[in-house]
Amino acid sequence: MNPVRRPVGRPALRPATRSALRGAVAAICATAALVAAGPADAADAPAKSRVEVEIPGPEHGGDAGSGHARVPAAGGPAKASGRLSAAERAADGEVTKMIDNGSTADRLDVVVIGDGYTAAELAKFHTDAEQKWAEVTAVEPYTTYRNLFNVWTVDAVSHDSGVSGDPDPAAVRDTALGSYFWCDGIERLLCIDQPKVDAYVAKAPAADLVIVLANSAKYGGAGYNEPSATLGYEGISTASAGHAKSGQVAIHETGHSLGKLADEYFYPGVPEYEKYTGPEPAESNSSALSAARMAARRTKWYRWLGEESPDGGTVGAYEGGNYFVTGLYRPTDNSLMRVLGKPFNLPGVESMIAGFYQHARIASPITPTDRTLRLRHTAKVSVPKLAGADGRQPLVRWYLDGRELRRFEGRTEVRVAELWLFDLRTHRLSVTAEDRTPSVRDPKVIRTLRSTVEWNVRL
Repeated sequence: MNPVRRPVGRPALRPATRSALRGAVAAICATAALVAAGPADAADAPAKSRVEVEIPGPEHGGDAGSGHARVPAAGGPAKASGRLSAAERAADGEVTKMIDNGSTADRLDVVVIGDGYTAAELAKFHTDAEQKWAEVTAVEPYTTYRNLFNVWTVDAVSHDSGVSGDPDPAAVRDTALGSYFWCDGIERLLCIDQPKVDAYVAKAPAADLVIVLANSAKYGGAGYNEPSATLGYEGISTASAGHAKSGQVAIHETGHSLGKLADEYFYPGVPEYEKYTGPEPAESNSSALSAARMAARRTKWYRWLGEESPDGGTVGAYEGGNYFVTGLYRPTDNSLMRVLGKPFNLPGVESMIAGFYQHARIASPITPTDRTLRLRHTAKVSVPKLAGADGRQPLVRWYLDGRELRRFEGRTEVRVAELWLFDLRTHRLSVTAEDRTPSVRDPKVIRTLRSTVEWNVRL
């Protein structure tokens, strides 16, 4: 087992665990030295204006995270805002569809915003966004499902290049999103001014996930994993655009926001985290049950027990996880939810796919469905290609009044004239696309991997 570092700030529990140990959490103190020159207003920010963020693990080491902190929602160190020129103001807020895989209603929409990029550096931001998204989609299940995503960029023009806290706390810059290192006194914790971020997110047509890229090569990031009640996104991941490990930090954070996964690391030697005695956690990859009890109760990841996992080893019940050394179990020893650079484990992959399909549909109409199609019309549907190494594709089937038309299987368009209609009645033509991935075994999730499009047709 890789050594697990103690949290650098007060660790915060995810909902099920927080409720069980509300009093204990408040008593946990920071275990690493904080830098005195941290954000000037952090200590004075009222509790209601703070948000919980995950702290990435140290740069030199594999730990995916090292605790949580409550930080000011409206940011930290600030520099007097310089006035943008007319040309800079014109460029600010421009929206580009970097990856176009279809309608926002049927795809998972990712919004990428840069901070610390001047107007002259916007081309660099777009290159950085492309490279960072390539890092994300190099990891399964993003690789297989890359065509379920739209990616939007929103240009945020900063007065200064770079972000506050780089290279040290004394560096304070005037940027569009107020990004800053040394958040809560922790060098690698890269926070933002969330209201400012939200103002740019709102410019995109839709947002299910937000990534903020800082114009910096300094290691850092943060996970804002609470869904937005107003804009609908699942969370914000911050990352340094120029650091090789920042993409892994961002992917780990999407494990929380999209997959609703628990952290699989834990805190040896920290009071109140030595043994968990609370109720069964809500997250799919954390359990108070041993493998034998899990199998007997047919719960959590019991369907994967004994299977070889892509992160190495066999799926079982490994003690330690969700911040506790004992009393809670994780599915594998070292998945991405514990160690950067590792893949998601099998239960994690299943949860991520489930998260994707909460926002994306496998079948989208190209031909409008709100009118009756006649002989001259063609019913067309868009079914995204899967990009997995096994070559598997969604199963596409067509039906007329509920009866399958087997001769059309696999097609994404059918002419009404091909239906051989012989009466003047209005008929129902439908097409169903189904993702039969072996990476999902939970019947409740399997039901979400299927979508249907219907039209009225007649002679």
